[in-house]
Amino acid sequence: MRPIHTALAVLVAAVWGFNFVVIEFGLGSFPPLLLSALRFLVAALPAVFFVGRPKVAWKWIIAVGVVLGIAKFGLLFSGMANGMPAGLSSLVLQAQAVFTAVFAAVVLKERPGRLRIAGMTVAFAGIAVAAVDEGASGPVLGFTMVIAAAACWGVSNVLTRKASPPDALNFMVWVSVVPVLPLAGLSLLIEGPERDLAALRGLDWSGVGVIVYLAWITTVFGFGAWGFLLRTYPASSVAPFSLLVPVFGMSSAALVLGEEVSGLRWVAAVLLVGGVAVTSLVPPKPRPTVAEAGTAPAAEADPGPAPEPVAEADPGAAPEPAVVPLPAAGGR
Repeated sequence: MRPIHTALAVLVAAVWGFNFVVIEFGLGSFPPLLLSALRFLVAALPAVFFVGRPKVAWKWIIAVGVVLGIAKFGLLFSGMANGMPAGLSSLVLQAQAVFTAVFAAVVLKERPGRLRIAGMTVAFAGIAVAAVDEGASGPVLGFTMVIAAAACWGVSNVLTRKASPPDALNFMVWVSVVPVLPLAGLSLLIEGPERDLAALRGLDWSGVGVIVYLAWITTVFGFGAWGFLLRTYPASSVAPFSLLVPVFGMSSAALVLGEEVSGLRWVAAVLLVGGVAVTSLVPPKPRPTVAEAGTAPAAEADPGPAPEPVAEADPGAAPEPAVVPLPAAGGR
């Protein structure tokens, strides 16, 4: 990659990592479901009028909008509102790559190789270590919600793989339309109209800045730049930069929010990021030749390349969605 494009990839990872700190600030002014609804509203408008018509079937836009927009972001923001630290959230959410591989194996019948299975095992060990650390110092509910958010992101990655959108930014903008009203309705039902109205009446420039960052910087700029990089370079050259998201997330949370990073959390980070790297970036097994397929026993026939986690992000996801996930931009 050209140096300027390498810098761009690092910048996107930094934007998506810092996004978790911005969410933490936003949760001080807005209920979590309302904040998520506002984020998608501003991400969709006015961008939806400039990205052109959807380039995939509406069923995929609605499906990803429900699973990613409503379920994943609703759980992520609620988990952080229930005490899950920003830095740890940026780390744990990377488990989406492991969930993606598991769901793709079950739903798409794509079998991971032994090395990828080993990577998933290491990553889940990292989650277990993070759970022990968080269980000793923080609320279990918030941690569980963020794990559930990572699982929902895995489901949305598989759906995105099926959709195979040719333009990630166009896809993400249209997906952003779907969750706005459902999240607003859930906020009224769960968080209450009084709390929502108080947050909207108290909207100030800092609140506006939070929403603009979540919507335009992480989504419009982040996914636009990531899509450009994936159209310019092989996915294998771009994808490793997504592993910088939790690095920036944890470091910015420590610097800006004063979050302490315990020894166990560093162990969890090494295990989880290392396991995700193996799961996501190990080259797939080569497809067998016709001759090999004809002579190999049926039980040993390789069904094809093991799945790459699928394209966002948040921040990541998340571009070539059938090949590489977009990282979490808060997580997207």
